[in-house]
Amino acid sequence: MMTSEENDLLCRVEGQAPMGQLMRRHWTPVCLVEEVPEPDGKPVRARLFGEDLVVFRDTEGRVGVMDEYCPHRRASLVFGRNENCGLRCLYHGWKMDVHGNVLEMVSEPAASGMAQKVKHKAYPTHEWGGFVWAYMGPADTQPEFRPPAWAPHAEVRVTIAKAIVPCNWAQILEGAIDSAHSSSLHSSDMVPARVDSAKATDSMWLRPSTDKAPRMQVERTPYGFRYAAIRRPIKDAAKTDYVRSTVFVAPAAALIPPNNLYNVANINVPMDDTNTAFYFMAWGHPDQTPDTDTWRKFLGQQLGVDLDETYRPLRNRDNMFWQDRAAMKAGNFTGITGFPNQDIAMWVTMGAIADRTHDRL
Repeated sequence: MMTSEENDLLCRVEGQAPMGQLMRRHWTPVCLVEEVPEPDGKPVRARLFGEDLVVFRDTEGRVGVMDEYCPHRRASLVFGRNENCGLRCLYHGWKMDVHGNVLEMVSEPAASGMAQKVKHKAYPTHEWGGFVWAYMGPADTQPEFRPPAWAPHAEVRVTIAKAIVPCNWAQILEGAIDSAHSSSLHSSDMVPARVDSAKATDSMWLRPSTDKAPRMQVERTPYGFRYAAIRRPIKDAAKTDYVRSTVFVAPAAALIPPNNLYNVANINVPMDDTNTAFYFMAWGHPDQTPDTDTWRKFLGQQLGVDLDETYRPLRNRDNMFWQDRAAMKAGNFTGITGFPNQDIAMWVTMGAIADRTHDRL
């Protein structure tokens, strides 16, 4: 069990909270590249560590990540005009470029020189692996951007699903690195089978074990840790073990044990203390890795079907996450469609911030 003070230290990311300040010192996904697909297109609202942001792609294709609120009167720039290499506030026409430079102040006298005295808050950005990344920490601690393992190229396809989950980031990360829960929560989608290793089909994943109580071995690493969940296999149990290896990459990413076709990972980005952007990725050879539409359908994470246009799930606590009790009676363990939706149901019902003072571990 944790004390309430320890729980707050782990979970809270807003303002000057130590965890939020630590996370700001890492390059962090702000949104998907697909959300800002074209120059001079629609600006997008984002939120990280309790801070409201606007993301836009300018005329030259550069992506800007800035404070959402205009430095003049704090009106939202999400409503602004994205034109001629800058984002113009609708209220008084102030215009900022991707670096936060004020290009125009049409409401001020031309000779005032005020534009040179104002700098809007903007963050360094990178586009890589399907994400727009930003660095939001102190300039003197900014690390070199290091491309993630799932960067796409000619021999690698990357597909990403996104969902906004209304709970704290830490309970989501705990689920991502918890191998034991998959034997129960995902048992209808990770079906025990007499196979030599974990495999994938169009409709499910197969696992070579019925063992629900894995033994754990953990190794600390410079980037976080990795651990093995060791189970008895269905085949050759007297001679072999079935080992699922999970990798935690600080501060909030996990590489989940892959199947025979593609790799799997997730990143859990704190929007604030009680909301998280959850990204679930597959990557591998283009002939074996599902495309975006197939991946999102498989996961039950399709825009306009399972999610609204802002990536918020239509399944929620009020509608019981569309749980199908008839399917449960017919043998489905949860009655909830899709790996992430099963997880999200558990994470959300733990509370906006899980109270670890009552855990029994």
